[in-house]
Amino acid sequence: MLIAAIDAVARESTLFAAIWFLVGGIDDLAVDLIYVARRLKMKLRPGVETPSQGDAPVPGRIAVFIPAWDESAVIGDMLRTALARFEHDNYLLYVGTYPNDPETIHAVAQVSALDARVRLVIGGQAGPTTKADCLNTLWRAMLRDEAVENVPVFAVALHDAEDVVHPLELRVYAQWLRRYVAVQLPVLPLPHPRSRFVAGHYMDEFAEAHAKSLVVRQALGAGMPLAGVGCAVRLDMLKQIAEARGGVPFDATSLTEDYELGLTVASMGGETALARVAERPGGPPVAVRAYFPDTLPAAVRQKARWLNGIALAGWDRTGWSRAGNLGDHWMRMRDRRATLAMPVLAIAYGALVAWGTSSGAHFISNNPPPALPPLIQDLLWVNFALLGWRLGVRGLFVWRGYGWREAFWSVPRAFVGNLIALLAARLALIAYIRMLAGAAPRWDKTDHQFPDDPEHVAV
Repeated sequence: MLIAAIDAVARESTLFAAIWFLVGGIDDLAVDLIYVARRLKMKLRPGVETPSQGDAPVPGRIAVFIPAWDESAVIGDMLRTALARFEHDNYLLYVGTYPNDPETIHAVAQVSALDARVRLVIGGQAGPTTKADCLNTLWRAMLRDEAVENVPVFAVALHDAEDVVHPLELRVYAQWLRRYVAVQLPVLPLPHPRSRFVAGHYMDEFAEAHAKSLVVRQALGAGMPLAGVGCAVRLDMLKQIAEARGGVPFDATSLTEDYELGLTVASMGGETALARVAERPGGPPVAVRAYFPDTLPAAVRQKARWLNGIALAGWDRTGWSRAGNLGDHWMRMRDRRATLAMPVLAIAYGALVAWGTSSGAHFISNNPPPALPPLIQDLLWVNFALLGWRLGVRGLFVWRGYGWREAFWSVPRAFVGNLIALLAARLALIAYIRMLAGAAPRWDKTDHQFPDDPEHVAV
């Protein structure tokens, strides 16, 4: 009876996981097919969405916001690299710090003392608050400078303290923001020399998301989340959002203010574009590069914050799109799919354990295991085919962004990503329950790294 019970658990858990894997696989396949259709359309009508180089010049300054809590190890190098790289005539770097973080203040002050394009902003509250709260402090400082200096600001760009900027980045914003109210550049995580799998799985995810998923969202007319780095929003749109929120454009109670900002822009009628612009004919895209977490605990913490901010607390905050916008509803559901995917994945791994236990029990008792029902066999074969397709598609995008070697490693890294997601789901759920109980959101950031020799990082 015990063996029969184990067989039943293995069989039913396999059926449950297989059905939901099939649903997820079809969902992903539909996105792939829309992407292919989009590429074919663009080949037939190339450049229809690319702003013209002959458009009027940008009427104002670009303000780059860089929130910085406990970033003394990287912020100085990041600022010096940005100042040396940016090819644009009119910009300022606003760096937000906290009064109880003297090391970061000192690192920023050393750079700002030598270059007036760096503005050190010290908030009034002890840190950390939230990243959005720090951005609001920078917003108020920018408005004061704009009024005092009588220099209009055209747009606000967002960066993190560990980002390696691209020289042409601000030029792309200046060009594309003539037509769109917000622009997102691709984000390409740097290969980490000591973390091929943990840090490397971010390369796989961003290579696919910022070359395919965002393209599909734009094709469907769905709200496009911003990444919080390598993105810019026109000032007129930010002022509209600020007016609706009591004077500030970023929601200080949000854990993923960048994601919500993109959806807010769409809800207010603004159009966001993914700007995949080659830095030269046939060359790599103008993109932001940075090191991502290289240890399992750091990656789990970061993914837990994203999961909570987008799929749990973020679901409560952003809700659904306007009636009739089926594309946006679909994309928001995909954003929140992790709330179902993680339990299904856990059950699937549990099914593997159950089948192993069942096989061992049948071997010991010299009793052949029962055959799988035909329905489960068919589901498994279809799911294996969809899994092969999924790994192949991801590998193609990784190859495109990083070369064939990293494309090869993207296959085992998919299982590393699953492990990180499973561990992050538990932390996210705990944090979400605490928020429901009244806990204030806090900036749970990870330790950042900056390349030792940024000049040799691909641009």
